[in-house]
Amino acid sequence: MGRHCQSPSSAHTVKARMASEADGKDPDEFAEAGRNIGDEEAEHGTNSDSEADEEEEEEDEPKLKYMALTKSLGPVYRNGDATSAFMVAGDKMIIGTHSGNTHVLSLPSLQPLRVYRAHSASITAISISPFPPPIPIPRPNAVERVASQHHGTTVQSLASSSSTSPSPRSPKPPSIPAIPSNAIYIATSSIDGNVCVTSLVDSKDVILRNFARPVQAVAISPDYKNDRSYLSGGLAGNVVLTVGGRSGTSSTSTTTGSTAASASGWLGTIGLGSNTGKDTILHSGEGAISTIKWSLTGKFVVWVNEHGIKIMRSNLHIESAEYEPAWKRLSHVDRPNRPGWDEMAGVWKARAEWIDESSLEADVSETTTSTESNGDLVRISKMSESNVGRKLPKASLVEKLVVGWGGTVWVIVVHPERPGTGKDVNERRVARSEVVSLLRTDCIISGLSLYTPSLLLVLAYITPDETGNPKTSPAEVSPKRVLHHRRNALQPELRIIDINTKEEVSADTLNVSRFESLSAADYHLGVLYAPGKSTTVSASRGALETISGGLWDATTYPTRLFSSAASIRSQGSSNDLDTSTKPGSGVSSGQAADRKSQLSSAMGQNEGLKIIIHSPYDCVLAIKSDLSDRLSWLDSHGMYEQAWELVDKHPEAVTTSPDRVSDSSPSTPLKPQASLVDFFADDNSQIITSAGHGINSAVEKEKRRIGERWLHQLARSGDWKRAGEVCGKVLGTSASWENWIWTFVHANKFEEITPYIPTTQLQPPLPSLIYEVILGHYISNDRLKFDELLSTWPSELFDIQSVTAAIEGLLKSGEVREDTIENNERGRDWRILTNRSAKLLLDDGRPREALKCYIRLQDADAAMDLIREHHLLNYLSDDIPGFILLRVSTEQAKSAPLSELETATSEPIELLVKESQHGIIRPQTVITQLQRTDGLLPYLYFYLRGLWKGSGTNEQVESTDQTAVESKSLVEEFSDTAVDILAEYDRPLLMDFLKSSHSYTLEKALAISESRNYIPELVYLLSKTGDTKRALFLILEKLQDISQAIAFAKSQDDPDLWNELLDHSMDKPRFIRGLLEEVGTSINPITLVRRIPKGLEIEGLREGLSRMIREHEIQDSISEGVARVLRGEVAMGMDVLRAGQKKGVRFDVSHGRPRRTTVPQPDKGPGLENAVVKNPRPGHCVGCDKTFGESETETLVGFACGHVFHLSCLLATNGTEQSAASELQAEVSTYEEDGYITRSVGAKVLRARLIRDKITGGCPYNVHKRETL
Repeated sequence: MGRHCQSPSSAHTVKARMASEADGKDPDEFAEAGRNIGDEEAEHGTNSDSEADEEEEEEDEPKLKYMALTKSLGPVYRNGDATSAFMVAGDKMIIGTHSGNTHVLSLPSLQPLRVYRAHSASITAISISPFPPPIPIPRPNAVERVASQHHGTTVQSLASSSSTSPSPRSPKPPSIPAIPSNAIYIATSSIDGNVCVTSLVDSKDVILRNFARPVQAVAISPDYKNDRSYLSGGLAGNVVLTVGGRSGTSSTSTTTGSTAASASGWLGTIGLGSNTGKDTILHSGEGAISTIKWSLTGKFVVWVNEHGIKIMRSNLHIESAEYEPAWKRLSHVDRPNRPGWDEMAGVWKARAEWIDESSLEADVSETTTSTESNGDLVRISKMSESNVGRKLPKASLVEKLVVGWGGTVWVIVVHPERPGTGKDVNERRVARSEVVSLLRTDCIISGLSLYTPSLLLVLAYITPDETGNPKTSPAEVSPKRVLHHRRNALQPELRIIDINTKEEVSADTLNVSRFESLSAADYHLGVLYAPGKSTTVSASRGALETISGGLWDATTYPTRLFSSAASIRSQGSSNDLDTSTKPGSGVSSGQAADRKSQLSSAMGQNEGLKIIIHSPYDCVLAIKSDLSDRLSWLDSHGMYEQAWELVDKHPEAVTTSPDRVSDSSPSTPLKPQASLVDFFADDNSQIITSAGHGINSAVEKEKRRIGERWLHQLARSGDWKRAGEVCGKVLGTSASWENWIWTFVHANKFEEITPYIPTTQLQPPLPSLIYEVILGHYISNDRLKFDELLSTWPSELFDIQSVTAAIEGLLKSGEVREDTIENNERGRDWRILTNRSAKLLLDDGRPREALKCYIRLQDADAAMDLIREHHLLNYLSDDIPGFILLRVSTEQAKSAPLSELETATSEPIELLVKESQHGIIRPQTVITQLQRTDGLLPYLYFYLRGLWKGSGTNEQVESTDQTAVESKSLVEEFSDTAVDILAEYDRPLLMDFLKSSHSYTLEKALAISESRNYIPELVYLLSKTGDTKRALFLILEKLQDISQAIAFAKSQDDPDLWNELLDHSMDKPRFIRGLLEEVGTSINPITLVRRIPKGLEIEGLREGLSRMIREHEIQDSISEGVARVLRGEVAMGMDVLRAGQKKGVRFDVSHGRPRRTTVPQPDKGPGLENAVVKNPRPGHCVGCDKTFGESETETLVGFACGHVFHLSCLLATNGTEQSAASELQAEVSTYEEDGYITRSVGAKVLRARLIRDKITGGCPYNVHKRETL
C-alpha cells in the first residue's frame, strides 16, 4: 500500500523493559514514550545521512501508554514455561502455555481462578462460550457471602487426565463461585491433536477429544451450553464440526479414520455405544486451517486456510424453518496473488477478529482538525476510495470482521439474510459479505483489531534484511530463512493506522524479552472494552472486585501508569535500549504479600479500550494516554506553553498525578506503585489519602513550575514580549514576580514587563523599589506611559515621596518646561508631570502643595474641589488673581466680553465672597491685589458686586438677611473704590449704591458722575449736598424731563425751588402743560395760571386746567370729609371726658392706727415695664400700699379707675425726678393752711393744675394694665 504504513518515521517508539525474571531483568518497567528512529537505525547499521534526516523530524506525542504485567503473571511463567495462546474477554484473561497448561485469571486483579493441564504440548488456540461473557453485576446482599467463600483462596493446578476421579492424596480443588460471569466454557486446542472443552465452574464438566493431527484453531459455539458443539481445524486441512460428547470422558474424533473411532462414532449415532460425540467435516482440501472465529451474533463463522478467507452461515438464529442455510459457505476471499505467498500462506498465522463497534474508542467529530488536550487521536474523517459512492447499511444490521494475514489487512462487512422486497417479497435474500477496505503493510501481522471505527490497531512483526534494515515487504521472508535464521527478528511494533487515509497515526516499538528468537505466531493481541461505571449499587468493593472485577476498569486510574516506582516516565528517546531499572522498580516481599488484596480493590469506573499484548515471555497492557501523560510528555519535550495551558484547563492533569501530589505534600510519601493495582487505582482516593491537603495548591505549584520553565525558554530565545505576557499568566508569588521583574529590568525590557506587573498587593507585597524603578524609567523616557501607569497603579504600591521628588527634579532641571513641544503639542509633558505630581501630593496628604500644582495647570475643577474639600482658600491669599483666573485663558482675558468673563470666574468669585463674609479672606486683601495688577478691574467689579448683593453671581437675588447686611457693610470700607468700579461696569447698581451707602465721598462721587455725565446720579448727589437749584437745572436742561423736575420739587418742598421751576417753564408750553397735569395741589393753581404768559399757545391747556381743577375739588372734598370726621371724634371724646370728670372717687379711710407695711416699689421709668398690675384695695395707696388714715396730711390723688395714690408715690411711679417732686410738693403746700387745702376755689384749681401738669397720661397702673391686656 505504498509507504503510508511502511515508514514509521513520524510515529513513536516505546521501549518497554519486559525481560523475564530468569534473565534477571525487570519486566514491570514502563516503556519510554517517544520514538527516535535515529537510535534504531544506528543500532541496526543505517548510514549517517539517513540518521540525520530522521533526527530532524519532529517527534509526535504518544497516543498510548504501556505497562508490563509480566510480574503479575508469575505463576504462568513458573518452571520456565512460556505462553503460546491467549485471549481476554469480560473479566477473564485465559492463557495457554507451551507446556499445555491453561491459566484462567481474574481481571484486573490477575488473581488465578483456575489452572489446569489438558494438553501435553503447546496450546494453539483458546475459545470461550458465551462470547463475550456476561459482565459481573452481583446483587449487593450476596457480595459479603460470595467474598467470604472466595477471599484468600489459592487455586492449584489441575492435571489433565482421562479419568475424572482425583487422586485420594491430592487436595480437593477449591470451587469457583457460580456467578454469571464465571458460567463459561473454555475450549483449547493443541499441537498434540487434542481439543479440550471444560466448564470454568464445574471441573467435572470436561470433554477431551483427539483428532490425531495438530489442531491449530478451535471455536466453541456461543450456545455451547445447549448445543454442545464446536469447530476445529489444523494441519489436516479440515474444518470439523463436533457435536455432543459425554462430560468427563476422553474420545477420538471420527475423522481420524481409525476403526475404533469409526465404530464408536457409528454405534453412538444409533444409540448402542457411548455418546462420544459426532464429527462432521464442513470443509477440507485447501491446506492447513490457521484460524476459526465465531461471529459475535453466532450467525457466522470465519476461517482461514492456505487458499483464503472463508465465511459460512452457522446453525444458530435461523429464523425460517423452510430456509436451511446452516453450514453453507457465503463467500470466499482469495489470498493475495503476490510473490512469496505460495510458500508462506501456510506459515503465516492469520488473525481474525469480529468487531463490536459499540466497544471501540470513539472517533473525533469530522470537523475536528486539532489535537484534544488529553492527547486523544484526532483525524479528519474521510471515506476511503473503496467506500466512495457506497452507502453502508446500518451498523446494527451488519457484522464487521477484520482479518490480518501476512502483511495484508481486510475489513469485511457481513450482511445477514433478510426478507425480499418488491417483486421478490416472497423470496428470502441470503447473507452476503463484502470487503470494504484493503490495506497492505510492510510487516507480518501478529494481531489486529479496531481501535476506533476508522483506526486499525496492528501488532507488527518485523524482520531485517541483509543490511539490518526492516524489510519493506513481508513477502521477502522465505520459509527457509525463517527456519534457519530465527534469531534475527526486530522488536515488534504496535501501530495505529487510519483505514480511510491508509496512513500511520502512531507506531510504538515494544522491546520484549528474547524478541530476536520469536516468530510472528508467538505474539498475540487482545482488546477489551471497559464500559463506564454501572449504575447499580456496589458494596464491599474488595470482595466483589476480586471475584468479578473486569479489565474495563483499567482506564479509571490510568494516570498511575507513569507514576509508580516501577515505571519510567516518558522522557523522549534514549540511545540505550537496555537502560537499567530505576531504584524501587522491583517489588519487595512486603509489596508482593499484599499485592492480591491491592488488586482486588482496583475496580474502576472509566470506560475505554484496553490492549493486551502477549509474547511467550511477556505481557504488556496498553491504554490511551491521559491528561497526566500528555502533561509529562509536553514537559519533557520543552513544550511548556501547551503544558501550562493543559494544567490551566484541566487541573485534574496534576491532581491525578501522584508524584506531583507528593511534591505538594512531602510529609506524606506515596507507596511505590509497582503493580496493576497502582495502574488502575483511583486517583482521587490516592490524592485524598496521600496528599491530605491542598489539591488546588498542588495544581498552582505545578502551574508555577511549568511557567518558570516556559519563561526561561522564552528569555533564552529572546522573545521578551511573549515572556512578559506569560509572566502575567503564570507567576503567582511575590518571590517569582520580584525575580522576573528584575530580570526584565536588567535586560532593559521595561516595555515588555510593565503591562503585566501586579497592580494589587500580593502577600507578601512586592518591594516598592520595583515600582519606583519602573516609574522612574518612564518619567525620564515616556511621560505618556508614566501617566497611564499612575492612572492604573494604586499609590500604595510605591513610595510617593520618591516619585514626586523625581518629578520635581525633572521639572526644576528645565528639561521639561511649559513651552517645550512634544509630538507637536506644546507643554504636553509638563502638564502630565505637574498633574501627576498634584495627584500624588494629594494621595500623600499634602493638599496645599497639590493645590499650587493645579493652579499652575489652571485646572479649575480640581482646584475648586480641593479648596472646598480642604478649605484651602486662605492659603491662596497671596495669589488671589491666579485663583480668580483659573478658568480664564490668556486669549479670554484680552478679548472676551464681560459676560464671558463673568461666567468663567463665577465660581472663584462666589467662593471669595463667601470666605470674605465668614472672615477667612479680608476684602482688603482681595481688593488690594486686584487693584495692583492691570486688567483685573472687571474681576474687582464681580467681587464688589457679590459682596454688595451678598452673593457671588448677578443672577442670584439680593439677600435681605443679616449676612447680606454684613456683606454690604464690608463694601462700605471701600465705598469710593466701589463708586468708581460701579460707574465703570454697572451704572444701575451705582445708583442703588449711592442711595444706600453713606460712606462714600460726595465730592469724589460728584466728580465721577460729572466726568461720566451721569445726570440722574448728579441730581441725586446735588440734592444730597443741598444744591437743589443746580440739580433742578440739570433735570430741566439736560434731561428735559418736567415730570422728574416736578417730582424733585415736590420731594424738596421748597417754595423757591417751585418758583425756579415756574420761571424756567413759562416759556415752554410742554412744561406748562406738565405742570398743569402733575403739580396737583403742591402750589396755588391761581399763582400758576396767572404766571402763564398771555397769548402763549399751549397745546392741551384745557385738559391741563380741567385736571388741575378736578384735583383741587377732590382735595377740597377730602378735606371737608376729614374735618367732619374729626369733629365727631372730638365730640365723643369730650362726652367721655365730661362723664369721667363728673364721676366721684371713693376714698376709704382707716379709723385705727395706720399699719405700715413694706411693699416693694415698682421700678422707676416710663412705661412701668417692670410694674405689677394690681387691683385697687380700698383704703390703701397703690404705690406704697399704706392705709389712709383720718389724719392723712399728704395730698391724695385718685383716678376714675379706682386707684388712689399718695402724691409722692404717684410722682415716684411716673419717674419724676426727686428735685422736681420736691418743688411740686413745695408749690402745693403753699396753698395749704395748717396742712389742709384752703377753701379758696382759685387755690384749688391752681393746685390741681400744678398736679395735672406733672401727672400726664392718667393712672400709670391702669395704662400699663390696658397696654398689657
